[in-house]
Amino acid sequence: MSQTLRYIGMPLARREDRDLVTGRARRVADLELPGTLELAFTRSPVPHAVVRAVDVAAALKEEGVAGAWSAADLPYLAARAVPGEEGLPPWPLLATGRVRYPGEALAVVAAGTRAHAEDGAEAVRLSLEPLPFTRTDAPGDLLGARAPRLFDDRDNLAAERTFGHPADDVFATAPVVVEAAYREQLLLPTSLEPRAILVDPGRDHRLTVWVSHQAQHRLRNALAGALGLDPARIRVIVPATGGAFGAKSQTYPEYLVAALLAVHLGRPVRWCEDRAEAMLAGPRGRGQHQRVRLAADEDGTFLAYELLVDADIGAYPHIGAFVPMMTGAMSTGAYRTPRVHTRVRCVLTNTAPTTSYRGAGRPEAAYALERTVDRLARRLGLDPAELRRRNLIRPDQYPYLTPTGRTYDSGDYAAALDRALAAVGYDEIRAEQARRREDGGPPLGVGIATYVERSGGPPDSDEFGSVEACPDGTFIARVGSTSTGQGHFTAFAQVVASVLDVDMDRVRVVEGDTGEVPYGFATFGSRSMQVGGAALWRAAEALVAAARRRCAGLLGVGEEDVSYAEGRLVVGGDPRAALQADAEETLAPNVETGPLPGLPIGELVARTGPLRADEIVAPPQAFPYGAHVAVVEVDPDLGTVHVRHLVAVDDYGVVVNPMIVTGQSHGSIAQGLGQALYEQAVIGPDGMPYASTLLDYLLPTAADMPPVTLLETATPNPNTPLGAKGAGEAGCIGIPPALVNAVCDALDLDHIDMPLTPAAVWAATTGHR
Repeated sequence: MSQTLRYIGMPLARREDRDLVTGRARRVADLELPGTLELAFTRSPVPHAVVRAVDVAAALKEEGVAGAWSAADLPYLAARAVPGEEGLPPWPLLATGRVRYPGEALAVVAAGTRAHAEDGAEAVRLSLEPLPFTRTDAPGDLLGARAPRLFDDRDNLAAERTFGHPADDVFATAPVVVEAAYREQLLLPTSLEPRAILVDPGRDHRLTVWVSHQAQHRLRNALAGALGLDPARIRVIVPATGGAFGAKSQTYPEYLVAALLAVHLGRPVRWCEDRAEAMLAGPRGRGQHQRVRLAADEDGTFLAYELLVDADIGAYPHIGAFVPMMTGAMSTGAYRTPRVHTRVRCVLTNTAPTTSYRGAGRPEAAYALERTVDRLARRLGLDPAELRRRNLIRPDQYPYLTPTGRTYDSGDYAAALDRALAAVGYDEIRAEQARRREDGGPPLGVGIATYVERSGGPPDSDEFGSVEACPDGTFIARVGSTSTGQGHFTAFAQVVASVLDVDMDRVRVVEGDTGEVPYGFATFGSRSMQVGGAALWRAAEALVAAARRRCAGLLGVGEEDVSYAEGRLVVGGDPRAALQADAEETLAPNVETGPLPGLPIGELVARTGPLRADEIVAPPQAFPYGAHVAVVEVDPDLGTVHVRHLVAVDDYGVVVNPMIVTGQSHGSIAQGLGQALYEQAVIGPDGMPYASTLLDYLLPTAADMPPVTLLETATPNPNTPLGAKGAGEAGCIGIPPALVNAVCDALDLDHIDMPLTPAAVWAATTGHR
């Protein structure tokens, strides 16, 4: 590696962690502003109803309550909604006329403490006339004429899109066709810190907003639209944030209510979602029903693949009408299937709206395909690893245009698969499995999943990066990305310090503040390093180029005569040799006497004025990939699944900080494990969520994590100067199908629906339903 890239690939400890673990880092709930009012919402106790009346009179009599309002009490609230796609139903800030999901907000109460606000919210009297509500077991059934409608003027189909082209002719003549149906259960994006916002109206309606969020500039614009203000009058700051996983990248009704009330009352207003609220009315993830067909010839060569998706997106479309489209776009996976057809229908249901959740559409695509590949292998009597090898895209085929319109940039999918199989001891596991089937013993299974990710955000989405040189020799790196726990303050400093060829402690990273950073797109879709890092790389390069030009003008020499190294500008000769010769000398030159042996860039700034370079970059989407393998033992009498080993081989391109990426990988694997074995947002027969605490919604803990082997291949991204691809979502994509494939392999079954609870596994093995 070049000496100038000395921090790329270094597993440095995260500089932000000390404040996080000692509690010095301040989150929204920790901030103290005099006179702050806390909000609590009165939420619907039924999934679907006509709103006859919302009476806040009793709430106003509760101790400490400063105000209570329904939509009727504040007409400007009733007139506003969360911004959404044109032609789709709006999401009201407070329900008017009808509630459409459990926990939809009907009234808001402000008080000096959260406890008093909650007392007031409980005192609000509701008159609701229940309506028939939708069931989410089969969203496609909700498109019929007899299904309960959420909106009188439209059916329950919010959006529909197709990818590729129908292949019925291939399925009609193919030697082998397998068909299947799968369910991606609804999940709760259970970040450590739920959603939170604090709004200070300030003077002259110059708002300052602190929020636990992933897209501060987008939220600023949404608040400006709702309030009728110039965005320049709103400053959005993202303090320390306790996780997000995609669910905090949107604008929610509660945020707009808080902002409007702050302006209305002329006082700071805060809403901090508690866990009960999050489980009742917070955003959901996943929620798809899938039907698939896979056609092949006698040798197992794929001929055509069809995926039909009905996605449960909740009561209001929001981002839920977009996320399932990524399932369609990425439905081809890692295979060179010549004909692919995907149809995605987004269906409105009487549940809380779905949102982007770690992986956001890609886990659903990988699950449908990888489960079906195993079915085909079983039908053909082929080893599932060998079947995959026969169909993986080859390295000589890049760039590879998929039938769904995505151009894969680079990769060696077979190498990742082979490395994963070797690491798990695949041949030995198969031999042990055969012995157990012959001699007895707990059923043993091995499951494989390959995947291709899409990272970088929407096509052609951009990001801002800026690097400024300071007179004291330090540098400020500003970026439009926002950390919600990913280690940006360390990894971005590594990038900038590497390009500038300076010690990392001379670089300070600034993000998450619209007052400091003029533009930003967002942090989601594994895009921070790929896009934000690329913007900082370009900005640092531009800063060096600008410094060379300015130095040349200062000295009256040609720009080509000025070199740069280790934070200093050198005229003539090899810069490193000049620096070494001058290492002990303090520079105080007389410009008129001739070329400088080395001018520190900070001194250049002190002499000539501010020096800053801003860049906005929009690289193409990248396509990380990998192969995951799971080994399990199953107790068929109890239905328990013991995960003996997980192996993940992932390709993230160039990795800036391996320690951070390792942490991201472990976290993503834990969430993939949770979906496969534990998690499900169960809806009761009354249409209400079953879980109200984490005792009712199982999450994997550290004690549940099996032995994990993490390995990498490295195929640099050819479309960015850094070569990074997205990292951090792979485990959510590859682990669920690998685990389910392993359990089905152990029990010689075609399918079990997630989550693989003991009851589900026992029922599958005994034939009980």
